[in-house]
Amino acid sequence: MKITIITHYFPPEVGAPQARLSEMALEWSKLGHDVTILTCFPNHPNGVIHKDYRGKRFLIEKNDHYKVVRTWVYATPNKGFIKKILGHLSFMFSCVLQGRKHVKGSDIIIASSPTFFCVISAYFLSKCYKIPYIFEVRDLWPAIFKDLGILKNNFILSILETIELFLYKNAKYVVTVTDRFTKNICERGIEKDKVFTITNGVDLNRFFPIEKNQDLIKELKLSNKFIVLYIGAHGVSQGLNTIIDAAHFLSGYPDIHFLFVGEGADKESIINKSKELNLHNTTFLGNQPKEKVASFYSIMDVGLIPLKNISLFETFIPSKMFEMLAMKKPIIASVLGESKDILTKSKAAITCFPENVSEISEAIINLYNNKNLQKELSDSGFLFVSENYNRKILAQNYLNKIKL
Repeated sequence: MKITIITHYFPPEVGAPQARLSEMALEWSKLGHDVTILTCFPNHPNGVIHKDYRGKRFLIEKNDHYKVVRTWVYATPNKGFIKKILGHLSFMFSCVLQGRKHVKGSDIIIASSPTFFCVISAYFLSKCYKIPYIFEVRDLWPAIFKDLGILKNNFILSILETIELFLYKNAKYVVTVTDRFTKNICERGIEKDKVFTITNGVDLNRFFPIEKNQDLIKELKLSNKFIVLYIGAHGVSQGLNTIIDAAHFLSGYPDIHFLFVGEGADKESIINKSKELNLHNTTFLGNQPKEKVASFYSIMDVGLIPLKNISLFETFIPSKMFEMLAMKKPIIASVLGESKDILTKSKAAITCFPENVSEISEAIINLYNNKNLQKELSDSGFLFVSENYNRKILAQNYLNKIKL
């Protein structure tokens, strides 16, 4: 089968959609399928084109497994609603104008949100070449912007929701990453037999238990520290101000240190808050190459999975939690809904109420004081993720669900 994946996000960028789609593409190609990725030049989240791609407007890359077609994009930082929309719109047009000939002859197009603009491209190309498309839903967009208060104009919201439903209805299949996304979409009138869930997972060849990277610990001057790691987007959704408050609450524990790795719209504000509170137990690093992510997981004593206290986030499953479990690391998750259900079932995490400073702080102290609990959670998590969230198995399940 010839599969074309259309996505705004792809490696060398680091993130959940990049990992999901690149790993799925790899597994499908190993199964003998012809896979093409239609994407833009990497610039997420800081809006700066990756140094290896600067000055280019179109590029075809090939590796041993799949082909990557990159088209022009208006690169913009991952903050500011209007600029982000312009960036996605630019790729919506360029992937059709520059990349359309690489879609011709495909058996299926898979277009991944957010946002749904690349799905509009998939719809157009599916009509041009009479190819079915799959709408892969990673976020309920634009509902997330409504719940976060980013977009308040009801007229614009109604237009976007109309487009969203139109794209669902015209898709061959709608694939979500959580069961609650699937339920939400079906409750809005989309045929149940064409909507199914393929969760995020983990590549167990890339993430597995390893010894702590002592060179990295020395480089960061964190020897003999109990490292509490947050790695990922520093955006509105994560509510990282709460974690800074927890760091302040725990400032009397000199061995406990908070390490923040990543970029995002809220990063500057949380760094400023840390400075205002005169915290000496926080370290902030920028985005790291995907090859180094496992090393950062290796040095942590506990990983944080925080989300803001918003009802829509009960449908979210942060994919980094599967990577942490695969590395045999305990988790403190301030989440509700499906994420909490999974982590409770895994017996690998302490769950707290979102944005609750005292609960998060108490959970950190509990793990800091109890090495037996750390090991118990770590062992349970590794077994659970290996049995239930292996990317190789999920990729095969995805193909089994597609009936062409």
